[in-house]
Amino acid sequence: MRPSFRLPIAAMLLALAASCAPSKFKSYDGPPVTQIVVNKSARQMLFFSGSSVIAAYDVGLGNEPVGHKQFSGDGKTPEGLYYIDRRNPDSKYHLSLGISYPNPQDAGFALAQGQDPGGDIFIHGWGPEGRALAPHKRDWTAGCIAVNDDQIEDIYAMVRDGTPVLITP
Repeated sequence: MRPSFRLPIAAMLLALAASCAPSKFKSYDGPPVTQIVVNKSARQMLFFSGSSVIAAYDVGLGNEPVGHKQFSGDGKTPEGLYYIDRRNPDSKYHLSLGISYPNPQDAGFALAQGQDPGGDIFIHGWGPEGRALAPHKRDWTAGCIAVNDDQIEDIYAMVRDGTPVLITP
């Protein structure tokens, strides 16, 4: 009896085809991002390498975009100097980069008021929720900074942990 090689070959071809699917993880070989500046009133996020702007994106903010985030659930995007402190490749918003909110001043203020400062502030993609909301409502997050999924793929590749993020009114 002659052995059949069709099944193993078909399985290998299927695995090869699956590995060629587009990845959400891009590579970046441009100049290093040394700072991110988010201008809330302009709804714009700028990426700097030294003093040069190397990328700019329009953004969506928290559903209550005016003012500095003070408490959990207030729908505001923080203002001040923060840092990229983590990344989530499995975010429900496609990909996300964590922002170091709350800083000690944010936490101290909220606690002095008997409130929770909140947390989990990210730069993230739209994911399914944003795809449904963002075309109709620009500021829809719980306080995060949102860009579309293609843009967060670029940002995720460009930005390293520890990058400063200045968020201005």
